[in-house]
Amino acid sequence: MAYEIEFAESVQGHFRALTARERAIVLDAAERQLLHEPLKETRHRKPLRPNPIAPWELRVGPLRVFYEVTAGEPGVVRVLAIGRKQRNAVIIGGKEIQL
Repeated sequence: MAYEIEFAESVQGHFRALTARERAIVLDAAERQLLHEPLKETRHRKPLRPNPIAPWELRVGPLRVFYEVTAGEPGVVRVLAIGRKQRNAVIIGGKEIQL
């Protein structure tokens, strides 16, 4: 079953913090990795410990896509945040976030 990918409104601001090339990389990776079996743990997808952002992370080089699979709407992957990993910090929309 193919999932539908939705982006939260806040993600628009996160996209503006990325270059055009990084935006294309994130969209391509999300389409390849999250359309089928987004809850399967792989080398690039992993569940996160409880945090205020999202329950799952997709790693694309230094970029991170934080998402959830909505319980109310089966078959929908909701992207909640997109950021960049720099050393031990994650930068989302220009702000450092602690996970």
